[in-house]
Amino acid sequence: MNTNFTNNATHTKKSKQENVLWRTLKKNTIALFGIVFLALIIPLVIIEPLLPLPDANDIDLLHIFAGPSREHLLGTDENGRDVFVRLVQGGRVSLAVGFTTAFLTVILGTLLGSIAGFMGGIVDQIIMRFTDGMMAIPVFFIVLAVVALWGSTLPVLVTVLALTRWMGVARLVRSEVIRYKGTEFITAAKSIGASNLRLITHHLLPQAMSSIIVATSIGIGSVMLVEAALSFLGLGIQPPTSSWGNMLSNSQFYIWTAPHLAIYPGLLILFSVLSFNSLGDILRDLLDPRYRPKG
Repeated sequence: MNTNFTNNATHTKKSKQENVLWRTLKKNTIALFGIVFLALIIPLVIIEPLLPLPDANDIDLLHIFAGPSREHLLGTDENGRDVFVRLVQGGRVSLAVGFTTAFLTVILGTLLGSIAGFMGGIVDQIIMRFTDGMMAIPVFFIVLAVVALWGSTLPVLVTVLALTRWMGVARLVRSEVIRYKGTEFITAAKSIGASNLRLITHHLLPQAMSSIIVATSIGIGSVMLVEAALSFLGLGIQPPTSSWGNMLSNSQFYIWTAPHLAIYPGLLILFSVLSFNSLGDILRDLLDPRYRPKG
């Protein structure tokens, strides 16, 4: 009987979550488009090496600016390279930069924010004044200087982006930790001898997890925009490795003769950023009851 009650409760909870998701999607068609887009593009860039596609760097000067065909689904570029394959491989690079940087940003921001919020006092003051100082610096110019000095390899790019984008997450986590650290369940955990580390990892951070997840989703799109801007300026991912940013940069010289070379990567950057931002809205609605649609 208890088992039946538990199963019914679980089924009811799941049905409510599905109803909230469906109501949210009905009210946000952009989010629905974003979910579908990501569900198509992410598996494609992952399985691309397993597909029977031509090499992205094969040059064929006899077939430059060719139109779509069975051999080249989206035609060829100024060097006769397959545009579709380069878009897929470029998407893998751009998404890898976005996901990796966002992951590292969340780790660093969560670490500093939780320590500042939990410890308080002089520790909080030092960390937050450092955070405020970092937020006052024009980050984009720091990134430009670093990649100009140490090169624009993928590890350098990811590292410098992560080290200059953690501040928002740190402030968010700090505010959530301060909000909950004086509550009764934290006092109860302290009374039974829970260590500071356990209080933070098992009791306080779970309360901030919804905000962290939303910040991560939105951060991926933001990082992809920065990577595209750097690549457009020639300081991002370097050819022959393709990314949507450097494909967009190369296309500027052929904007009148082959506008499709700019349209394809431009639309993919637009749709990806829009999709991750709308996914953040959906996650906020699902994880925070205050934002859930009524009805």
